[in-house]
Amino acid sequence: MPLPSEQITRVLFEGFAPAVVALFYGIALAAIGAFVWGCHVEVRKYRRGQPDPAPRIDLGRRLLQMAADVLSHRTVARRDAAAGHAHRLIFYGFVLLFIGTSIITLQEDVTDALFGVKFWYGDFYLGFSLVLDLAGVALIAGLVYMMVRRGWIRPPKLDYARPDRSPGDPDYDRSSYRREDWAFLWTLIAIAVSGYVLEAARLVWLQDRPGVWSTRYWAPAGAAIAEALRGAGLTSAAAGTLRALLWWFHGLLALGFIALVPRTKVKHLFTAMGSLMARDPLAAQCLPKLQAQASQVGYARISDLTWKHLLNLDACTKCGKCHEACPARAAGAPLSPRDLILSLREHSNRSLGRNLIPCEGDLDIHGGKTGQVSAETLWACRTCMACVEICPVAVEHVPIIVQMRRKLVESGEMDPLLQKTLQTIHKFGNSFGESKRKRGAWTKGLPFPIKDARKEPVDLLWFVGDYASFDPRNQKVSQAFARLLQAAGVDFGILYEAEGNAGNDVRRVGEEGLYEHLAESNIAALGAASFKRIVTTDPHSLNTIRNEYPQFGGRYEIVHYTSLVLDLLRQGRLPFERRLGYRTTYHDPCHLGRFNKEFDAPRELLRATGCELIEMPRSRDNSFCCGAGGGRIWMPDPVGKDKPAQIRIREAAQIEGLEVFVVACPKDLTMFEDAVKTTGNEGRIKVLELLELIEQCMAPQIEQPEPMAA
Repeated sequence: MPLPSEQITRVLFEGFAPAVVALFYGIALAAIGAFVWGCHVEVRKYRRGQPDPAPRIDLGRRLLQMAADVLSHRTVARRDAAAGHAHRLIFYGFVLLFIGTSIITLQEDVTDALFGVKFWYGDFYLGFSLVLDLAGVALIAGLVYMMVRRGWIRPPKLDYARPDRSPGDPDYDRSSYRREDWAFLWTLIAIAVSGYVLEAARLVWLQDRPGVWSTRYWAPAGAAIAEALRGAGLTSAAAGTLRALLWWFHGLLALGFIALVPRTKVKHLFTAMGSLMARDPLAAQCLPKLQAQASQVGYARISDLTWKHLLNLDACTKCGKCHEACPARAAGAPLSPRDLILSLREHSNRSLGRNLIPCEGDLDIHGGKTGQVSAETLWACRTCMACVEICPVAVEHVPIIVQMRRKLVESGEMDPLLQKTLQTIHKFGNSFGESKRKRGAWTKGLPFPIKDARKEPVDLLWFVGDYASFDPRNQKVSQAFARLLQAAGVDFGILYEAEGNAGNDVRRVGEEGLYEHLAESNIAALGAASFKRIVTTDPHSLNTIRNEYPQFGGRYEIVHYTSLVLDLLRQGRLPFERRLGYRTTYHDPCHLGRFNKEFDAPRELLRATGCELIEMPRSRDNSFCCGAGGGRIWMPDPVGKDKPAQIRIREAAQIEGLEVFVVACPKDLTMFEDAVKTTGNEGRIKVLELLELIEQCMAPQIEQPEPMAA
C-alpha cells in the first residue's frame, strides 16, 4: 500500500528540545546580523569613493548582460575551459543548495508557521531531494578539481610570487591569499560532505519509519553513504547520536560561512556581479575627462578612487588571467595587474574599511610603504588593455593606472626622456620635435599633389599621425597609401601643418592637460576643413578620435585604412593584378584589435594578396603587445631584459618557413623592425606593412621587393 504523500518528507528538528532549537535560531540570527553588518561596512567603504564619471548606460541592458555573463560563465571560461567548467559546477551546485535551504526555511518559518501551508512533501520533496543531491555532487566535483589544480597542476598564473617586490620586502609574501583560497575550498567541501553524511545518518536513524528508507534512492549520494554505514554496523540508535552531532557541525559551519561572506574571498559572489553590472564597455578606450570642479588631478588618496573602482578592487578573484596576459610582466617589468589591484585592495581595506585617519589613505607614489604601488610599476604599463579585456569580472586596471599616472605627472615623477618628449609635443605638436611646416614634407616624393583639406573640400580626410608623417620608414608606407588612394580614384586630402599629435598616448601617459590641448586643437582644425569622413593609418589616432574626441564635441565617422581598402577592393576599384605567395603571419595592433574590435578586415586583405596566413598562438583579442603603447615608446627599457616586441618576434619565428611578419600600425613597424634585428632574425624574417603587400599586388610593373632581407 503506497504511503500518504504527507509522510514522504524530511524531519528537521525532531529529537531536539525546544531550547536547543531556540539556541540554533539565535545563532542563525547572529550569523545573519554579522552578514548584514559586514555588507554595511563594505558598502560604506565604496560610498567613500568618488562618483563615477562614466556616462549612465541603460540599467536594464546592464542587468541582462550581467545575468548572461554570470549564468553562462562566458568570461570565466575564456582561454581556460577546464577552470570554467569546474567553476560552473561550483557555482550552480552552490546556488541550488542555497535555494534548497531557502525553500526549507520558507516552509518551516513562513508558510507553515504563519499560514499553516505545507508543500515540502510528496513528489515535490522527492524531486527536491534528487536535485539537491546532484547539486552537492556537482559542487564537490568542482571543488576537487580546483584543489587538484592548485595542489598539483599549479598553472603559473596562480603563483602569487610578485614581480613588483623582492624577497625580504615586508609585503612580498602573499601566502595569506593562498591560505584563504584553501580555507574557502576546504570549508565548502566540509559543508557539502557533512551534509551528505548527515543525510545518511538520518536515513539509518529512521530506517524503520515508513516513508524514509523506501525513498532513499531519491537521494542517491546520501543513500550510498547510508548503505556503507549500515554495512559497517551502525545501528539506528548510534545513527541518531551521529545525526545530532553532525546536525550541529553542519549547521554551525554553514552559518559561520554566511557570517564571514563579506570579510572573505566569498564576497566575490556579490562584488563580481556588481562589477559586471557597472562595466564600462569603453573603459580603456575612452578615459575619463577631468571634471571642471575637480580640486586635484588623478588618484592621490585611496578615497580619490571612484566607488566603481573600489568595487573593482574587491571583485578581483585573483584568477591570474590578467597576470598571464600582461606583456609588461612577460618582459620582466615589475608589473602584474593582479598584484596592483590586490595592493590597492589591501590599502583600501586598511584605510576605508574603518574610520579614515587623516593621511592614512594617501597613496605613496614611491611605493615605499607596505601595500603600496610603486611609480616604476605604474610606468611599466603599456595600456594595451590585455588585462581589462580578459578579466572575467570587469576590473578596470588601465583606467586606474592612468589615474595614478596623472598624479605622478602632476608631481613631475616621470622618466626624464618622457618629460622631454611631452615638452616637445607641447611645443611642436609632434613627438619628433620637427617644425609643423614639415608635417606634409613626405608628400613631395609623390608624382601627384595631395589636396589641402583646409582649402578645398574632400570626400575623405586622411589623419596621418606623427610616425606616418615624420619617421622615414613609415613615410614610405604613407606614400604607398597615397598612391593606392590615387589609383582608386578617391577624393582625399590631409590637414598638413594644421594636424597635430592626436594625443592618444599622451593621455595614457597621464598628461591630461596636454591631451585636452591637442584634442581641442585638432578638433578646431577638423572643424575648419570640409570632408565626409576620416581615414587613418594609425590605430592610436583612430581610437582617440573615435572614442574620446566626442567628449570635447568632436564627433566624426572615422575608419582604419584596412576597412577602407577592403571596401575599395570589393567595389572593384583596386584590381589586384598579381598574387603574392609569401608565408606570413599577422600581428593585431592593440588599438585596432582589442580596442576597436577590427580583426577581420586586415586578414581578408592579406588573403586577397595571395599570401598564406599562419596565425600565431596569441592573436586577435589575445594578441600580444609591441610594447609601444602608454607612452613606452618614448621611455627607455631596462637594459638586459627582453622587450615585448622581442618576445613577439620570437613567437613568430616558431612558424616554420615564415617570410613576412605583417603589421598595420606605424608604431608596430618601428618596434618590430628593431626587434627582428635584436633577436637575430634579420635576414630570415621581413617586417612589412600590409599596405606594402597590397601595393605589390597592384603594380606588376614595379620590381617586386624580396621578402627576405639581402
